[in-house]
Amino acid sequence: MRSLSTYALVISTSLLASCAVGPDYQRPEAPIKDRYLAQPNIETNITVGSTSNVVWWQGFDDPLLSDLVLRALSKNLDLAQSDAQLTQARAQLGFATAALLPSGNLSAQAARSYQSVETPLGQVLDSTPGYDRYGNAYEADLGASWELDVFGGLRRSRQAALAEYEASEAGVIAARLAVAAQTADTYITLRGLQSRLAIAHQQVKTQEELLEKVRLLYTKGLASEYELHQTEGELAQAKASVPVLCTGLDAAMNALDIMTGVPPGTHRQTLATATGIPHPPQLTSTGTPADLLRRRPDLIVAERRLAASSARIAVAVSEYYPKFSLSALMGSATALSSGNLFSSAANQSAGVLGLRWRLFDFGRVNAQIEQAKGAEAEALAAYRQSVLQATADVENAFSSLANREAQAATLSRGETALAAARQSSFMGYQKGAISLIEVLRTDEKLLLIADARAQAQTESARSAVAAFKALGGGWQPSQPIVGSR
Repeated sequence: MRSLSTYALVISTSLLASCAVGPDYQRPEAPIKDRYLAQPNIETNITVGSTSNVVWWQGFDDPLLSDLVLRALSKNLDLAQSDAQLTQARAQLGFATAALLPSGNLSAQAARSYQSVETPLGQVLDSTPGYDRYGNAYEADLGASWELDVFGGLRRSRQAALAEYEASEAGVIAARLAVAAQTADTYITLRGLQSRLAIAHQQVKTQEELLEKVRLLYTKGLASEYELHQTEGELAQAKASVPVLCTGLDAAMNALDIMTGVPPGTHRQTLATATGIPHPPQLTSTGTPADLLRRRPDLIVAERRLAASSARIAVAVSEYYPKFSLSALMGSATALSSGNLFSSAANQSAGVLGLRWRLFDFGRVNAQIEQAKGAEAEALAAYRQSVLQATADVENAFSSLANREAQAATLSRGETALAAARQSSFMGYQKGAISLIEVLRTDEKLLLIADARAQAQTESARSAVAAFKALGGGWQPSQPIVGSR
């Protein structure tokens, strides 16, 4: 046992002095610019009230929207799956950490036997004076083993498991961001559909009144058959838009129920009352493209998986080198019934210094290393692609937000102008200078531009949601909540 202790001391000293084989991971350079192209338009043109970026959905100033987002974050089943995946990753990390430590086991057994005297052995034993055909055997052992991580393969394996766990953590945050954004987007879409449905019903009413007047004029010979059929077609077109909007409205309500983890129809009564389209908040402290690397969780997922792939190369390289292990056994054993289990004569011990080396298997080791390098190259390309796509997501969201805001503002001015024109035409009708048909035609144009304005406002609010999602969501203006590791 003294020689075994000497070996253990020498190997442990080598272990402490050794370095892990394989490449040390370095975060790669990301293909990003210093500033977003559309950022000036956002900073100068979007002037709606601001909000804290941590709870960005509250900036829409809609209590029901905030309530639905919180319900989704606590009840959504996709998030439950992400949490379960995180638990699995945590277990894998625990397994990799435990591999670095010694393991021990305790075993014990007791046996009782009865020897037949009809067998050759039984006949010989039976001829011995005082032979007892009954026999007892007892044994108790305490064993321990430890794989010495001299060349760092186990440490690299733990680094890979840790990186995968961190990727799973970021994946949970990414899932929460996606659920919050999808819930807000669906809610805004629903409110936009309700506004457009109200306008569509008003369009149908206006077209019915117009058709009634044209039909009256047609019977008196004051309107042509072409005008009559044209008005009938316009009424049919207005009526046809209603079922389409109703279908979209039902789908949006059902989608919100699914997002919050409840059966379709649960929130229908609550959502039935139209409250208008939420106004998008101002985007504050949007940061630079470099901030996305620390803020956006899906980029952290891609970067951590790249780190795990790098560590797995080192795990494969470590197979070039020998593996050392220490094993020890202490126990006591006695056979038959003639001794005491814990007497000095029954004590037993053993110590083993193990060596395993794949001397004639380097071809497979080479293949494993090449496979690991290929996986790292794939992860690197995926990471850089994710960075490019993330930057494009922000640019697209900023551009859409600025342009939709401009469109909504233009349509609002047009709606105001048409409302004034409608008032003038109605006053002319009261004085007998303008026919009622012209007034109804003005109403029709006013409703059409109102529908376009509602669509623009809806898309503007949805673009704000997309911008928050693209920027990573849920950060303090001075510090991201998801730091790089």
